Amino acid sequence: TMLGRVLCTVLFVGAFPSPAEASQGHISVVLLGATGDLAKKYLWQGLFQLYMDQVSSGHSFTFHGAALAALEPGQRLMFDVLKKLSCPPDEAPDRCAVLKDQFLKLSQYHQLKTAENYTALSREIETLLRQEGLKEAGRIFYFSVPPFAYTEIARHINSSCRPPAGAWLRVVLEKPFGHDLQSAQQLAAELAGFFREEEMYRVDHYLGKQAVAHILPFRDQNRQFLDPIWNQHHVERVEVVLKETVDAKGRTSFYEQYGVIRDVLQNHLTEALMFLIMELPANVSSAHEVVQHKLQAFQSLWGLERSSAVLGQYQAYDSQVQEELQEAQGYVSTTPTFAGVLIRSDSLRWEGVPFLLTSGKALDERVGYARVLFKNRAYCTQSSTLRDAGHSQCKPKQIIFHFGHGALNTPAVLVSRNLFQPVMPKDGWKEAEARPDLHVFGQPLSDFYMYIPVKERDAYSVLISHIYHGRKDFFITTENLLASWAFWTPLLDSTSRQPPRLYPGGVENQHLLDFEMVSGGVAFTLAEPAELLHPGGQMPSDFRAIQSKFRQSPLVSAWAEDLISQLASDMEEAAVRSVARSGQFHLALSGGSSPMVLFQRLARHHYGFPWKHTHVWLVDERCVPLTDGESNFLGLHRHLLQRVRVPYFNIHPMPVHLNRRLCVEEDGGAELYAKDIAALVANASFDLVLLGVGADGHTASLFPRSENGLEGAPTVVLTESPVKPHQRMSLSLPLINRARQVFVLVLGKGKHDITTLLSRVGHEPRKWPISGVSPSSGQLVWYVDYEALLG
Repeated sequence: TMLGRVLCTVLFVGAFPSPAEASQGHISVVLLGATGDLAKKYLWQGLFQLYMDQVSSGHSFTFHGAALAALEPGQRLMFDVLKKLSCPPDEAPDRCAVLKDQFLKLSQYHQLKTAENYTALSREIETLLRQEGLKEAGRIFYFSVPPFAYTEIARHINSSCRPPAGAWLRVVLEKPFGHDLQSAQQLAAELAGFFREEEMYRVDHYLGKQAVAHILPFRDQNRQFLDPIWNQHHVERVEVVLKETVDAKGRTSFYEQYGVIRDVLQNHLTEALMFLIMELPANVSSAHEVVQHKLQAFQSLWGLERSSAVLGQYQAYDSQVQEELQEAQGYVSTTPTFAGVLIRSDSLRWEGVPFLLTSGKALDERVGYARVLFKNRAYCTQSSTLRDAGHSQCKPKQIIFHFGHGALNTPAVLVSRNLFQPVMPKDGWKEAEARPDLHVFGQPLSDFYMYIPVKERDAYSVLISHIYHGRKDFFITTENLLASWAFWTPLLDSTSRQPPRLYPGGVENQHLLDFEMVSGGVAFTLAEPAELLHPGGQMPSDFRAIQSKFRQSPLVSAWAEDLISQLASDMEEAAVRSVARSGQFHLALSGGSSPMVLFQRLARHHYGFPWKHTHVWLVDERCVPLTDGESNFLGLHRHLLQRVRVPYFNIHPMPVHLNRRLCVEEDGGAELYAKDIAALVANASFDLVLLGVGADGHTASLFPRSENGLEGAPTVVLTESPVKPHQRMSLSLPLINRARQVFVLVLGKGKHDITTLLSRVGHEPRKWPISGVSPSSGQLVWYVDYEALLG
C-alpha cells in the first residue's frame, strides 16, 4: 500500500528513529469530520504539530481523515486543507518542509458512513501493520462532528474498529455535551455503553490555553504567598471574562439552540473559575485529586436563581436569525448573546466573595481573562501626588491570568508588584519586556510582574499533545460535566422566557451592559431604555389580576419566583410585628421541596429578619435520624439554619430519635415535643405556621383517614404515611389551628388538580386534611403559583 511504502521510507536523519528503536508501536489517528470548520482551523494543524514533536519518539503514525463525503470530493477538500498547513516560526524551514511532505503522505481520506466502512478501516490498519511488522500501540478517534452523531459513531467504533488487546483506545469528544442536565445525562449514559471512562477525552479547549492551564501550577508553586491571602478576608472579588467583538452571524442555527451561557459560561468560564476557587490538592498533577476537589467546589456553590444573572442580546441578532433560519417576519428570539452572572460559595474560604462570570458577542473588544482582585487594607497618609512612584500599598492589588487577545495580545500571568514576586517555571514562562505605553485595568504595566510563555502554543496543539501522552487531567470527566450542568440548568430554566436587554453592539454599547450586585443578585446599572421594552409576548406582570380569595381566605398568586419573594417578605413582616409585640417569634416550618426555595430566599435576601428572637419549630418530621437525607430538619438546616444566626437554644427539632430508636410510642417523643411547646409558646399558639399541600390533600404529616391528629387535643402525634418512610411525627390539626397565622404554599403544575378540587370542597379533613385548616382566632393565607392555580 501507499502508506506502507511511506512508513518504510520515512527514515531520514533526525526525524525518525532507526528500526531498532521503533519498538514503541504504531498510532493511528482518525479525525472524524476531517473537512469541517474546526478541523480546517485547528485540528489538522494540531495533528501536524504532534507529528513534528513526536516523529523521533519511537512511535510511527498514520493519519486518517474521515467524513460522510464520497472518496473523490472528500479527498480533494481534505488535501486542500493539508497543503495549507503552516510551519511554526521556531522550526527549521528545511526540516519542516520535509516533515510536512511526510505528514501528507501518511494521511489519507476515508468515507465513514456505515458499519462496513468502519470494519474496512480497521482491517486496513491491521493489514498495514502486519506488512510492516509493526505492533499497534493505540488508536485515537477525534470526534469533530455534531453531538447527534456521537452515539452512532460510538456504536460503530465499539463494534468494528477497536484496536486489538494490548493496544489502547482514546476517543476525543468536542462540546456541546448536551444542552442541560437531562440531555447531558442521556448522552453520557449512551456513550458509557460503548466506552470506558478512561477511554474518553472530553475537550474544553480552554484547558489547553496556556494561562488557564497554569492557574493550578501557579497556585501550587506560590503556596507560601497565597496561603494567607487566598480567602474571604483578603479577596474582594473574582472575575472570569470572555469578551468578543464578533457576532453570531453564520452560526445562528447553533446559537439559537445554545446561547451564551451554554456556549461559554457553563464550560470555559466555569472551568477557569473552578481552578481559582477549588481547594488545592496535595498533588496538582493527579487527575483524580483535581476532579474530586472540583466536585467539592461545585457542592459549595449557592444555587443560581433568576436574579443571579443579567442577559442581553445585540440588536441585529433577531434579523440574522430570521434570515439564516427562514423564520417569519416578527420572530422574536429570547436567546441571550450577553450574560453577567453572580456566583457565590458558602465554603469557609469564599463565603461572601462574589464571583462574576461575564461573556458576550458584539462587545467593544476581544479579550479573555481571570482576575482575582484583593481588598485594599492600606491607608496611605501622604497624598499620592507627593510620593515616590514606588509600589504603593494603596494601589490596587491583583493577580490576572490573561488568556490572550486584548491590549497584551498574548497569554500572560500578571501579579501586582505590591503583592509579591511570584515563582514561575523558567522552562515555560519568561518575564516580559517593559511596554510603557500599555495599561491594564487602568494601571501601567510597570505596576505588575508580567510573565509570558517562552513558546506560545495553540490550545488545540496543547490538548492533542496531552491526548497522545494520556494526560486525563486536561479533560472533562463525566462527573465534572454533570456537576456543571446540575449547577447551570436551574438558571437556564428560570431565564428561558426572559426577554434579554437589547444592545446596539460594539463601542456604542457604552454603559448599557454595566451591571452591579444588588441584594444577593445582579441588575443592570442603567434603567431599561424605553424603546427597548418587551417586543410583544405576555409578561408575568400581565397576569396579576387573579381573584384574591381561595376557600374564603386571602389568596396571593404570582409566578413561582415572585410568589416566593412575596411570601418571604410577608414572613419577615410577621416576624418583626411579633417581636415588637412579645419579644419573640415562634415559627413552625414544614419540610418538602417547595419550602427549600423559600428558605434560600430568606437566607439571602432578608437581612432585617429578627432571627435572634426567632424560635424555629417543625410542623412534621419523618422518623429517620436527623442526619439522614430524608430528614426535614436536615433540609431546613442545609438551606436555612446554617446561613442565618438563630440562637442554638431556639432551634427545636422533633425528637424522633430517642434511646437509639426511631419514633417508638413508649419513648414518648411526641409528648416531649408537646411539653416543650406548652412551656415556651404562650397558649401553645404559634405566631406563624407554614404548611404545604400534597397531591392527595395531606398537610403536615396528616394524611387522609389518619387515625391520629385530625381531631381531638391540640398536641403532637405519631402518624403513618402511605409513602416511605412510613412513620412520621406531626403537629395535630387542632394545634395548627391555634396559630395566629397560617400560610399555605402551593407550587407547580403537579398541584393543579388538588388545587382545583380544594376550591370546590368544604370542610372534610377525613378526606382532605388540608381542608380542616382554619385557625380559630388567627388568619389563613394561601400562596398559590400560577402553575398550580391555572395548570
